[in-house]
Formats: sequence, C-alpha cells, structure tokens
Amino acid sequence: MSGELEIIEAPEKVLSENFVRDVFYIVINCGKMLLESGAETYRIEDTMLRIASSYGIENAQVFATPTVIIFSLNDYALTQTLRIEERANNLEKVVAVNELSRRISVGMPLDQALRRMEAIHDSRFFPFWLTILSGGIIGMMFLLLFDGVAADLPAAFVGGAGGVFVMEGILRYTKVKFFTEFFAALYIALTAIFFVDTGFGTMLDTIIIASVMPLVPGVLITNAIREMIRGHLMAGIMKGTEAALTAIAIGAGVGLVFLMI
Repeated sequence: MSGELEIIEAPEKVLSENFVRDVFYIVINCGKMLLESGAETYRIEDTMLRIASSYGIENAQVFATPTVIIFSLNDYALTQTLRIEERANNLEKVVAVNELSRRISVGMPLDQALRRMEAIHDSRFFPFWLTILSGGIIGMMFLLLFDGVAADLPAAFVGGAGGVFVMEGILRYTKVKFFTEFFAALYIALTAIFFVDTGFGTMLDTIIIASVMPLVPGVLITNAIREMIRGHLMAGIMKGTEAALTAIAIGAGVGLVFLMI
C-alpha cells in the first residue's frame, strides 16, 4: 500500500429531462416578461442565471438585448432565441418577477414556481382606464411642479390623459413608436391652445410641458445610462437611441402645431 488516500468523487446529480425543460420554461419566460416590462438587460441576465442555478443547473448562458434573448443550457443541449417585439414600462411586473426569483433562490418548489410564473404572465396590473387617468394626474402634478396656476389644472389633466389615450390607441394599430408620440404631442399642443384661446387656460407653455411629461421616456433614459455604466454598450446605445427618437417625436408634434398657427 502506498499510504495515499484515494479521493472518491461524488456522483453527479442527474436531473430528469422533464425537470430541466420545466426549469428552461420558467427561466425563458421570466426573462421575456422582464424585457417586455422595461427591465435592464443586466438584471434580466442575472435573474435568469440565478433561477437556473437555484434548481441545480449550471453552465447556463444568456445574452439579452432590448430586442432579443438567447438562452442556452449547454449541458442539456437546449437553446432558444426569443425575439421581443413589444416593450413597455411595467415596473410592477418587474418587481413580481424579481420576487419570484428570490423565492426560488430560497427553495421554492418547481411546481409552485411554474404556477406563480404563469399567474404573473397572465396578470394585467394596469387597466386601460387607469393608465389614462394616471396620465392626467401626472400632467396636473407636473403643472404644479413647474409653478403653474391652479386655473390650468383642467387643461393639464385633459392634455395628459388625452395624450396617453392617443398614444395607447395608436399602439393598438401600429408598433412604430415615433408616430405614437408624434400624434400624442400634436394632440396635447392643440388641446393647450384650445384651452388658452377659449379662456380656460392661461400659461400655454406650462400646460404643454406638463402635459407631455407622461410621454417623456424617463425610465428609458435612466436604463440607457445604467446599461452603459454596467458595460452593456449595445443595450445602452439602443435604448439611448430609442429615447432620443421619442424626444424628437414629441418635439416634432408640438413644433408642427406652432408652425401651423
């Protein structure tokens, strides 16, 4: 005997095919919901890898951009490319998916995770009427923030709510975002001029600025900067470009009205 201790390697944990496919299904759908809800790409990649690792699946790879997710489980020959065509700002759904990820990390069973993921996917956190109402309230609040007068609050409410209504309504027929913000800003400028000309409004510029605030891509600009700081240059450039086009569309809509009068 040589006197040396022989190290016996622990047997690898074998996961069933159905189990792996269920985990794959959860991970890819969580990433899809995060990207569609406006989450940062680094958050999406980290969440997807954490969920896979929590269920014992290592050597997973994910690549996310604002328009596509590529997810692979290299040890199980599973790969899927998912194209994302619709994106919005739904931070409540982002929070819900993050909370699911945390529960999975502390031992949430797979069947419960499946049911919870599908419930989040099917849920509608913001009804259409609430979105429109929120646009009007935002317009009024920004009017006060910009030292507007109380007499202009109805104009700011109608402008903000109507702008969101026009934007969401056009999105049902076309996915070209430039046109949605353009026509929404056009409506807001016309509404503000109508209120001022009829004597129901006083400060035209303040009404317009406050009413277009629900259209301003504040979350998109913030995410673009955060992506750049974290080193996700492609995602940062794409989101920054989208934010710039949105700002141009808003300015073009308002500017066209002033050119016409």
